Amino acid sequence: MTTVSMTVNGKAVSGEVEPRTLLVQFIREQLRLTGTHVGCDTSQCGACVVHVNGNSVKSCTMLAVQADGAAVTTIEGLADGDKLHPMQEAFRDNHGLQCGFCTPGMVMSAVDLLQKNPKPNEHEIREWLEGNICRCTGYHNIVKAVQQAAGV
Repeated sequence: MTTVSMTVNGKAVSGEVEPRTLLVQFIREQLRLTGTHVGCDTSQCGACVVHVNGNSVKSCTMLAVQADGAAVTTIEGLADGDKLHPMQEAFRDNHGLQCGFCTPGMVMSAVDLLQKNPKPNEHEIREWLEGNICRCTGYHNIVKAVQQAAGV
């Protein structure tokens, strides 16, 4: 077992993990933050996207020991108390979700996009979200939500 320590959603956390423990497992099973979803176990769907040191990462592709010392933000860390993050509000306003399973990863990816490109065009949004799969919405309302959050 190995001890890992990191900051998750602004709080210092630590835990004992086997070296092969995935970051998504640590987040869900040890920290009990279940907003980060596991959809495919093959890094195809993007339901497990979190931010590590400010960059979106599929947490099923990263070991918890690789995040030792890092700052991690999950979907639970975006809202400010009862006040939703602007991207979460935009997804709600534009019905950019249906079953909601992909939504946390989609939102986290979209937030990272706007940090890197504050005014993306539709093509750039669709290209950025290629690593996130939604089986319900057809992406149109997701794109509209990102555009609203970007003010474009």
